[in-house]
Amino acid sequence: MSKQHYEHIRNNKNFQDLVARRSKLSWTLAALILIVYYSFILVIAFSPDLFGIPISDDSTITWGIIIGIAIILFTFVITGIYVHKANTSFDQILKTVVDASHEHVNSQDSNESDRGDK
Repeated sequence: MSKQHYEHIRNNKNFQDLVARRSKLSWTLAALILIVYYSFILVIAFSPDLFGIPISDDSTITWGIIIGIAIILFTFVITGIYVHKANTSFDQILKTVVDASHEHVNSQDSNESDRGDK
């Protein structure tokens, strides 16, 4: 891509909207992950006995194991949400922006060559 492509893309309203939406989603998901992870660590630090409680009277599996697995699954879900959003709406918007840039630059190149021929 040429410098003209990059300038046109950066100035494109759809691209600016895409960057804002992607950034908002990324920060939101990152905040959720950090809240879950730090909450887990804080419970371990200040009330570790909670994670040592068995899930039933005759079970050797504790709530700590269940919550640990849930955090791992939560991470997969959060990643899946981002990937789904990126592969559907974000990629579609980006393709539209890049195609518009190609059309813009190609039309400018043809206008310049038309002026040069005359």
